[in-house]
Amino acid sequence: MTSPITNDFDPEGPRPRAPVQRVMLHAPETEWTYSHHPSLMFFRGRFYAMWSSGRRDEDAPGQRVLITTAERFDDWAPPAPLVGPLRGKHSELVLTAGGFHEHAGTLVAYFGQYEYTPEAIDDNGERKLDGDRGHQDTLLRAMTTEDGDAWSDPRSMGVRIVPNHPPQPTTSGRLILSGNISFPYSDVPTGLSGWTETGVYPPAMADGIVDDSESFWEVQRQAGWDVPVCEGSFYQTDDGVLHMLLRTNTERLAVTESTDDGTTWSPPVLTEFTDNATKFHFGRLPDGRFYYVGCPDPEPRWTRCPLVLSLSKDGVRFDTHYVLADEDYQKRREGRAKGGNYGYPHTMLHEGHLYVIVSRRKEAVEVLRTPLDAL
Repeated sequence: MTSPITNDFDPEGPRPRAPVQRVMLHAPETEWTYSHHPSLMFFRGRFYAMWSSGRRDEDAPGQRVLITTAERFDDWAPPAPLVGPLRGKHSELVLTAGGFHEHAGTLVAYFGQYEYTPEAIDDNGERKLDGDRGHQDTLLRAMTTEDGDAWSDPRSMGVRIVPNHPPQPTTSGRLILSGNISFPYSDVPTGLSGWTETGVYPPAMADGIVDDSESFWEVQRQAGWDVPVCEGSFYQTDDGVLHMLLRTNTERLAVTESTDDGTTWSPPVLTEFTDNATKFHFGRLPDGRFYYVGCPDPEPRWTRCPLVLSLSKDGVRFDTHYVLADEDYQKRREGRAKGGNYGYPHTMLHEGHLYVIVSRRKEAVEVLRTPLDAL
């Protein structure tokens, strides 16, 4: 069984380019040379960006969260740690940037955290290169600010998830976190409490469900799926249905859907939407069209290039495509899993522009914007 959702993307076809302005926010050369999981927000007259920052390797102990701000798109402050490194029970924690949410003059910054078990790290406290295994104490935490400068101490959100994107509201106002196999929801508009677990995991796993980069593999095994699903992003069509697209590490995305405002979700099925085994972000333009930003050219796998904006009038067929960027970035320092030219985009609409923040080979962080009236 497959879903009719398609992007009609032709890797050999014409590729019109959208007009784009670009700013490199961070390009480390000597230390803390891993950067990934970026997210963007506008609050009280300033742009805010956050991302995960590691000394060298992906998701290694000691990973922290950096933040930077700008009053103008082309003039960003030097990034500084928002939180971390933090010490866990026996090693440094892995902190993963989870994005922002704003309500009633308060900005919330989320991050996921976990620690590796003693068996998963070596004598130097470094992650062993034997797969994404050995996580413990996964938790979502949040910090708040009212002025954008002074931040509260981290607090627990009560859910064991490292989210793929920050909370996104449905038309009812319900907030949903897009995870890998779980999609917690809250009807508390602050996004600071009331989170209820739900997702596509087998019911037998519900009591102890954890959602991070290890657990979705176990969900695949227990559910008996042919492919894993992870790193979701959703949009809502006018019939009220929520469509959560999911990465599968194949050439196509999967989808799970909810007809009850995210309370329950259907079993995931494959779509005809092509993908380069990477994260992506969906949204809706002010004129009603749905959009996708990601890397839909499936080959060569893991190159994550070009970065493409795809548009749809009905949320089923994404048939208009613009190249946002396809220039190569040469990484400066080696590190575990540092690949992919345009990694893990997150988007934002603001004052007539679509903004996109991406990591560049999991080392640098760049922001792009294109005017909506050019689409």
